[in-house]
Amino acid sequence: QVQLVESGGGLVQAGGSLRLSCAASGRTFSSGAMGWFRRAPGKEREFVAAIEWIGSILYYADSVKGRFTISGGNNIVYLQMNSLRPEDTAVYYCAADRSAYGSKARLPATYDYWGQGIRVTVSS
Repeated sequence: QVQLVESGGGLVQAGGSLRLSCAASGRTFSSGAMGWFRRAPGKEREFVAAIEWIGSILYYADSVKGRFTISGGNNIVYLQMNSLRPEDTAVYYCAADRSAYGSKARLPATYDYWGQGIRVTVSS
């Protein structure tokens, strides 16, 4: 059984930093991608960042580019979040799928495996 477990969320002031971690077990994700999505209150789930393992290709949403960094390997993915803003407040979800490539890595529907979500709150 595949499990993705996120950690590292919490409350931070605007301008601060947090680092999210996601550890996958039950399957090796050495192909495809692992990514981060988020859902803010009253909004749809949106893409944040993804890492495509073959070639270490990185993808970012425009809203986080230059502030967030995705990294990882060996079934673990991290999201370093700097210069946090109140609008980054959301539940963040880790996702993984061996068929996630290219533009598909930005789409929630691509991913079969999801974590339970972890809350990030940025106060102004």
